[in-house]
Order: sequence, then structure tokens, then C-alpha cells
Amino acid sequence: MDREVIATATDGFAEDNKLGSGGFGVVFKGRLTNGQEIAVKKLTKMSLDAIEGFENEVRLIGVIQHVNLVRLLGYVSTATDKLLVYEYLENLSLNNYIFDTTRSYILTWEIRFDIINGIVRGLVYLHQDSRFKIIHLDIKPDNILLGRDMVPKISDFGMAKTLESDVTEGRVRFAAGTWGYMAPEYTMQRIYSAKSDVFSFGVMLLEIISGKKNREITRLNDGETLQSYIWSYWSKGNGLEIVDPVIKDTSFPSDQVLRCMQVALLCVQQLADDRPTMSSVALMLGSQTEAIAQPKNPNEIVSSSSSRGETSRTQGKSSYTVNQSTLSVIDEAR
Repeated sequence: MDREVIATATDGFAEDNKLGSGGFGVVFKGRLTNGQEIAVKKLTKMSLDAIEGFENEVRLIGVIQHVNLVRLLGYVSTATDKLLVYEYLENLSLNNYIFDTTRSYILTWEIRFDIINGIVRGLVYLHQDSRFKIIHLDIKPDNILLGRDMVPKISDFGMAKTLESDVTEGRVRFAAGTWGYMAPEYTMQRIYSAKSDVFSFGVMLLEIISGKKNREITRLNDGETLQSYIWSYWSKGNGLEIVDPVIKDTSFPSDQVLRCMQVALLCVQQLADDRPTMSSVALMLGSQTEAIAQPKNPNEIVSSSSSRGETSRTQGKSSYTVNQSTLSVIDEAR
């Protein structure tokens, strides 16, 4: 796209059009001459990480299309300017609702369940139906944008990786993502796969159900993770006690909520092999009769012996989730 067209659409990147900012850039609202509203991410730092993230977005979002993925309309890439132009989504991010006491009431269980299923459909597309097998690696409420009628769209592919169709996992030099949502094998062994996104989705699903931030649970409970906190209720048959009070104050399908909780606990299993695929998650959420395995205690810590290739489990708190900041790459503006 032409830079001047974007500059005009945002009134010269006016402060009044600023939607938000992050470690690498600022997002502005704009309107094209044909009346179409847009969101423009303008990089303010030209670090290697920022440029790599920019190129990732262009390379991946530019060639995939799905109703539950944010749509990239165009971009500008010069020595001095890096701009990404997206469709404008009027309802901000999921994060702005589930953790906001003044907005959370808008998300009835019916709306939350629709959002959950939309995210699932988007991830199934990324993992098995797109031109590439795409691993997002930063699934969290901040990166789920909500459009008209609260249709969820997965955004921010700056950290995403691709795998060949016949390859199940890859390895990175360092793990970049957001603490609390990162799978243990990714943080500790730098191994990523579709199951990495499954873990992140599971944490987020527990947040949607409970209305609680995983970082707050960790901070208030001596390092305990949200998943182990909810497990302690669910395993004793008290899962409904941990449901978001906003939901509990209304009429809601308790069986469906508990089913979602059970699926979420399967998604956050410590071993990747113990987690379901996103297509299996879709089946379990789409049918009240589909059998669901009993999740193991997600508080179990996995320790691997690299010399013998053996894996053992011990009980304890998940120390790797205490610090909730983003590793290596600061969260970009949305």
C-alpha cells in the first residue's frame, strides 16, 4: 500500500487516532477514502526482533484467510517505515472483557462459548487446513480480537512458526512468548509443535471460564498456576465454584461449562502427548456425547534426562510460570 494513503487515513498518525501501544509500535485507527475503517500498526523500533515479527505477519497473514483470523489488508516496508494495515475490529480484544468488571457482564456464557468455538476453528485451520502448518506460539486473550457480533479473530503472528506437513515439531534457539501461556516443553527445551498452541489455548479457556488472570492466581497463591488451582476444585467435584461470578449469577448450562473445564484441563497437561489436538477439542466441544478422557493433575512437573532420553514426573508448583512477562519479545501494540 502507499504510505501517503495510510498517513491520510490516520490524519498523519494523529494522537487522537491512537488505539494502543506496545514494545515495538503503536496502533492507529484510520478510514480510507472509500469509507473502510482500518487499524494500522506502525513500528517505532527497528530491532531485529521487531523486523522479524513484521516479516512474519506479512508472510503468513498475507496468504491465509479464515473468518476467525484477523485480515491483513496491506503493508508498507521501507528503510524508514514498517506499517501493517488490518481490518478494524470495533470490539477490541478478549482481554478487555473477561478481566474488566465493567464489561465482563457483556460476555454471557452463550457468547463466551461462541468465542471459544471460533478460536478453536481458527486454530484448527492454522494447524491442519492452511497452506502451511502454522504454530502461533502466543495465544492469549490480548491476541483474540473481537469483531462485529463478538466474532473472535486470532491476531499477532509475529512469533509464529511454520512446519512442513509431515513434520510434527521444531526447535528454536530461544523461546519467545508470554509466561503463563507457554507450554513447558517450549520454555524448557525450546521445542514447539501444534500442542504448544493447545496448551496456550487451555490456559486461556480456563481464564474465560473463571474470569481470573493466570498471573493473578500465581501472584496470590505462592506461585501456583491457574490450571492447578482450578484442578483442585474440579477434581473434588467442585468445578462450578470457580466459574466466573458473572456467569453464575445467570442461568447457564452447568454441564457444558464443566465439559469445557475438563477439556481445558486436558489441554494444559504437562506432556505434549497427553494433550488433544485442536480438531479433537472441536469434536469434544461440539458434542455433549463425545467421550472425554480424565485429565491428570496439571500440577505435575516434567523433568527430562537428556542423556538417557527418559522422562519422569514429580509433584510441585510450576516455577516457570511465576514471572508473567513476555520472553525475549515484548508484546507488540494491537
